[in-house]
Amino acid sequence: MSRIGKSPITIPAGVTITVENFVVTVKGSKGTLVQPIPSETGIEIADNVLTVTRPSDAKPHRAAHGLYRSLINNMVVGVSEGWTKRLELVGVGYRASHEGQVIDLSLGFSHNIMMQIPSEVTVNTVSEKGKNPIVELSSFDKQLVGMIASKIRGFRKPEPYKGKGVRYVGEVVRKKAGKSGGK
Repeated sequence: MSRIGKSPITIPAGVTITVENFVVTVKGSKGTLVQPIPSETGIEIADNVLTVTRPSDAKPHRAAHGLYRSLINNMVVGVSEGWTKRLELVGVGYRASHEGQVIDLSLGFSHNIMMQIPSEVTVNTVSEKGKNPIVELSSFDKQLVGMIASKIRGFRKPEPYKGKGVRYVGEVVRKKAGKSGGK
């Protein structure tokens, strides 16, 4: 058995899970998420505990077992607590600001990058003197937050020589040695 797949999911108070026609719907205080599941995957709910089962030990069933358990757990955590990603802009003159759902990034290009953020994601920018600007994204949908954070990071990935670029807070960028100076 999959170690991840067989671990049960405790359903917190205020979260309801329904399974109809191989579609799992999770509703909570922060929002509603929907995930289709394969017809072979079984979902059992008893005493506020959800377990995911598989019909056999065939390779596709083993692969789907842990995956769908993790997806459902991420949905439960998202609608009850929410997910947050923080990005740090490292570089001279790198700035970030937001107005509503539009984020304005100044990343050393000849023009600023304007990006429309979906309404499900809350964006916040923090700029303190002497510290790198931080972009904070939060939502109940982990996949959406991760996708948007990855897209913002992709505008200017951290380069290995000076470490400039957009990185996740806490991410370690391995630095390379530059050219040897002289003989």
